[in-house]
Amino acid sequence: MFNGSLEKLSGFIIVYKLYIRMKMREEAVKEQIQWILLYVQGGLADVWKENVLEDLEARVLEYEIAEEFLTDTKKEFEGGNKKIVKVVEFKKLEQGGKMMEKFIQKFRRVARGSEYEGKLLIEEFKRGMNGTIY
Repeated sequence: MFNGSLEKLSGFIIVYKLYIRMKMREEAVKEQIQWILLYVQGGLADVWKENVLEDLEARVLEYEIAEEFLTDTKKEFEGGNKKIVKVVEFKKLEQGGKMMEKFIQKFRRVARGSEYEGKLLIEEFKRGMNGTIY
């Protein structure tokens, strides 16, 4: 499974390149890509996956081989759209049932390298937590 985390990206791409070469050579490229997308779930990848599926259906995205799709996927999650990835991370970040300490740790991780600062950073923190700050 791939959830958009950079730690899992390389392994995800290698596994699916090999699988397609070994087991899905005869399938249409669109079907290969849809099969790959079955294993993209959770985290930042959900929003990205929805967009890719819509673009594939609208024929905005077309690939000659599935490996081109995997190359684009790598570029996307390695920082081609780092700002967009950070915005999505912030929008999904909620305290929920987590202790405040865990929420703060996660918030710091998302904030690192985000270019968010000052009031905008404070607003994102307040939006994600369960209570209000006075």
